[in-house]
Amino acid sequence: MSEFIGFLQELFEKWGQVTARRMFGGHGLYHEGLMFAIVMDNRLYLKADDLNRPDFEALGLTPFTYPMKGKTVSLSYWSATEAMFDDPTEAVRWARLAWDAAARGQAAKAARPRRGSSRKVGPFSA
Repeated sequence: MSEFIGFLQELFEKWGQVTARRMFGGHGLYHEGLMFAIVMDNRLYLKADDLNRPDFEALGLTPFTYPMKGKTVSLSYWSATEAMFDDPTEAVRWARLAWDAAARGQAAKAARPRRGSSRKVGPFSA
């Protein structure tokens, strides 16, 4: 693990345990089993959705992007505000906002019907 990952884990320790897993050249940060942030090139990006994205936009923060097949792809993870790195209370506030977005995303995903699954029991089921 990088020093930056260790720093983030200490920054969030008042909130609870944060674990890191390597992924795609970076790390995913998890709290209570949900990935709420990613770290790429020693930069922190927090999970965003329609409810918390305006908080990121209001501060002029930007989404994580990467090139793919000649296009720029954006993920639903937005850069963290610099102020949170100096204030653990602010860091935890932002982490909770990101974790809540991850929880909403997981709940929405669980509520969607699975592709390819059919609930038909017999030939006359509707």
